[in-house]
Amino acid sequence: MAVTVVFLGKLADIAGESEREVTAPLHWADLAQALGEDIAQAAGDERTKLALNGAVLADKTALAAQDGDEVALLPPVSGG
Repeated sequence: MAVTVVFLGKLADIAGESEREVTAPLHWADLAQALGEDIAQAAGDERTKLALNGAVLADKTALAAQDGDEVALLPPVSGG
């Protein structure tokens, strides 16, 4: 049982990969352990959004991903 976590933008650079499979279920409280401190810190930034199966969560602490789900970490938009 696994959840696919997708890293976009600078978060992919921090993670060193574009996606990773982690053990399901995955809740917000499990994120640091599953992904590592650097990614968990970046995900905790209020500007970083979290999407579950393509739907952006209004409250990322409500994350409850199950087997087969995809969680995307969306960094703040930047550029000109």
